[in-house]
Amino acid sequence: MPSYAKNKKALHDYEVLEDYEAGIVLNGDEVKSIKANQANLKGGFVDVEKNEAYLNEVHISRYKHSARAQFEPTRKRKLILHKKEIAKIDQAISQKGTTAIPIELYGKKGLIKIRIGICRGRKLYDKREILKKRSQEMEIKKQLKRFQ
Repeated sequence: MPSYAKNKKALHDYEVLEDYEAGIVLNGDEVKSIKANQANLKGGFVDVEKNEAYLNEVHISRYKHSARAQFEPTRKRKLILHKKEIAKIDQAISQKGTTAIPIELYGKKGLIKIRIGICRGRKLYDKREILKKRSQEMEIKKQLKRFQ
């Protein structure tokens, strides 16, 4: 599966409690732009309105060979999910301290899919602790590699 965009900042700032795979309704030139790696998930979020999920504030740049006169890069895009999944996301978003954030944009069987995470914000000391653990694990791997 080719990955077109990842939201690394969200993975650093938020703890992912649950994730979902969703289809996304796009125009033809938006698909070409995404496949050219011109999408940015930073600052994006998922909102539920009238039992339909929408992706907001995700920037998809204009395709350079597009003939379309009007193009809005951060428009609202509809997500394709099951009704039960939309209800679960809506219930999770309504709780205090949780939000739905796009984590990754990737291709699967010729289609563009998006991975959405139900996330809770991390405190500063949690972020520092995670970075500390990662650096220790990397140091251990280096040491083990040296002795093999």
